[in-house]
Amino acid sequence: MVTSTRELYLLDGKAALSLIARDEISVTQYVQSLLQRIRQRDAVTRAWAYLDEELVLKRAKELDELPKEQRGPLHGLPVAVKDVILTKDMPTRYNSPIYADEPAQGIDATCVAVLRAAGAVILGKTKTTEFAATPVGTDCTNPHDPSRTPGGSSSGSGAVVADFQAPIALGTQTGGSVIRPGSFNGVISFKPTWNAISREGLKIHALTLDTLGFFTRSVDDLDLMAKLFRLQDDPAPSKPLLSISTARIALCKTPVWDQAGPGTRDAMARGVEILRSHGVTVDEITLPEEFASLPKWQDVILRGEGRSSFLHYATSHKAQLKPLLVDYVLAPVEDYPRSEQLAAYDGAARLRPIFDDIASRYDAVLCPSVIDEAPVGLQHTGSYVFNALWTLLHVPVVNVPGFAGSNGMPIGLSLVQGRYQDIKLLEVAKLCAEVFQREGGFQSSIPR
Repeated sequence: MVTSTRELYLLDGKAALSLIARDEISVTQYVQSLLQRIRQRDAVTRAWAYLDEELVLKRAKELDELPKEQRGPLHGLPVAVKDVILTKDMPTRYNSPIYADEPAQGIDATCVAVLRAAGAVILGKTKTTEFAATPVGTDCTNPHDPSRTPGGSSSGSGAVVADFQAPIALGTQTGGSVIRPGSFNGVISFKPTWNAISREGLKIHALTLDTLGFFTRSVDDLDLMAKLFRLQDDPAPSKPLLSISTARIALCKTPVWDQAGPGTRDAMARGVEILRSHGVTVDEITLPEEFASLPKWQDVILRGEGRSSFLHYATSHKAQLKPLLVDYVLAPVEDYPRSEQLAAYDGAARLRPIFDDIASRYDAVLCPSVIDEAPVGLQHTGSYVFNALWTLLHVPVVNVPGFAGSNGMPIGLSLVQGRYQDIKLLEVAKLCAEVFQREGGFQSSIPR
């Protein structure tokens, strides 16, 4: 509970916006509280790639001076931005030595421009793995245990939201870079339907996979983003899901369930137990056999499209680029034949409507977010094997936290729906989040 303006950093975005709208706090007071929190904790989390306090406070003051009739729907809401997304007044450096001294380019990505127009405060740039394209970690740490990875590639975005340094952060997902850090850091994270939100101004790794996503501490804040970016279901839900007891959930362990560790296995079992105790109908389903090809197809497409995305860097800046990216960009063509890429494209396209139909029979599909809790060490950001198939299917996914592994680290579960069923999915996620976070057993160790 917030008892003073110094503790405003504890608020989620919706609560802060309400106080600002009623003139109970100013934008400047809210931003100052977050900046103070960052000063206290940045030496531990090391999650910011760029932060200019003077610039942020200047924006806050400008917003405070706006007449009420000129205020946008997100007036005063601070948002952190992953450092592969262009911001006109802050440099975008992609965690690459190629751009180490790059100044601000004077251009906003479309998503950032939409946020600014709505009155948001762009708080700063969060750390990412190089070009959001490698599993090699940064020095950013998990706020629950600094010896462990926060995941990647949206490492800083997950960490700053979990650590109360920002209420909302932008991330991107090509494999599992929104859902996996959401689980590892114990926050709610959302990958919308592919291409439902413009990717103009984001570093492209794989054009048919890359998706903008969000990190928050409440589904209410995801609702703010969904409304801002005009996410719409097609067809629209006939009626809202008002009670968890009326929900029908499919349990899908996925074709890679054999890779699940004890923490995820326990979280899945506990999640189903909690849901059933609240009257939810939970039916276990098995995806058709061909879905087992999706993780391989995702990797084929990732590498095939990455070869063209990073060709310039691999040929002109080879010595400055991570060896992994150089290797698959410059590998012999026969190592990644185009015939395999075409088969992956066609196979995924064939399975998308099949999954949409399966998901349409339920309010959501429950599945793993990660192999287990965040591993020790910062050198590797962890496996995204449980995320790859949903990214390739282009479906919306929400990581819902609430569970813990054997070391007390957070573990989340994913809720999935068919394409362009984002709003329906968020309704289910809100109801599940309430019971998972209350009854799942996770106890945060982050100092407040």
